[in-house]
Amino acid sequence: MIKIFVTGGTFDKDYDEKNGRLYFKKTHMNEILALGRSKVEVNIETLMMLDSLDMKEKDRELIVKKCTGAYEEQIVITHGTDTMTNTARVLGAKHLKKTIVITGAMIPYKFGTSDGLFNIASDLAYVQTMPHGVYIAMNGRVFLHDKVIKNRKTGIFEEIK
Repeated sequence: MIKIFVTGGTFDKDYDEKNGRLYFKKTHMNEILALGRSKVEVNIETLMMLDSLDMKEKDRELIVKKCTGAYEEQIVITHGTDTMTNTARVLGAKHLKKTIVITGAMIPYKFGTSDGLFNIASDLAYVQTMPHGVYIAMNGRVFLHDKVIKNRKTGIFEEIK
């Protein structure tokens, strides 16, 4: 069984047509997995629905606590892309005997052109095949938690050499 922790991020944002703003309602994870016809056994738990720029130290502490306490050794975390490297480093410092893959999306799932569906499918494969450790996976690439940066100019995650 794979544990999926939802924390919000662009992945789960909805669009309010009346005021033209993005907002959080509920996770789309069940819908995404159904659309992808996933047969992987998962246990989904929403921890928070935040833009990662609004994430505080207490929020990261909750993520660490939930990952530490999870029965499952394979964990996927959906997260906003702006600060997922911060969360990955905090988790990596704990040296948990688990495989944790953090992912997000650059475009909200509800927009229909999101990379989120591809990312979550990739993450389900990565979490089942990678050795214990903390990883960030975006757009078909997977990085060690302490060897990745988001290039703010291109919006692409890159390996730190």
